Amino acid sequence: MKEKIFVFGASGHAKVVIDVIEQQGVYDIAFLADDDPALKGTHIYGYPVIGGKADLLASGIKRGIVAIGSNKARSSVAAWLSGNGCELVSAIHPSAQLARGVTIGNGTVVMAGAVINSDTSIGFDVIVNTRASIDHDCIIGSGVHIAPGVTLCGTVAVGAGSFVCAGSTIIPNLTIGSNVTVGAGSTVIRDVPDKVTVVGSPAKVVKKF
Repeated sequence: MKEKIFVFGASGHAKVVIDVIEQQGVYDIAFLADDDPALKGTHIYGYPVIGGKADLLASGIKRGIVAIGSNKARSSVAAWLSGNGCELVSAIHPSAQLARGVTIGNGTVVMAGAVINSDTSIGFDVIVNTRASIDHDCIIGSGVHIAPGVTLCGTVAVGAGSFVCAGSTIIPNLTIGSNVTVGAGSTVIRDVPDKVTVVGSPAKVVKKF
């Protein structure tokens, strides 16, 4: 019998995560949890939304995955779950390609068609979204979202909590700081410091936090 797990989150992103889990075929989904009280008692693809954090703890199921697109919200829930005795699992779509030497942290989801090349390290609670391409020897920090169609060339480091938006490209041997947003369609050709937003081709800083 497959292990039963929870999915925390009941939004559009959760629909994609549910599909990844089903396609992977390692776990059975017992239920969804979400702190939005309006969602309690509803269903997504036949799976019940049982309620929020208190309901999850009362269920007795201690392993699952956080299906929230927002880095800040996802990391907050993941930390709360860890602090309350729960363990996160990873989910990898069978159409994703992982080369030798790739490591994947707990709580990470790798979506359909993603490519992760040799000796790349993916941290905890990361989203590698649909058809993203991550080349060799990259280091992706925890809580990062690599959006659909992103290209990371070889030996790129992305700091914790950063969001690399859809269709952007980062050339080889660069470091992207923590809590950075790389705007959709941008081309990054130089290192990016912490806590900024960069956009354009070539990408330039447009906001500092």
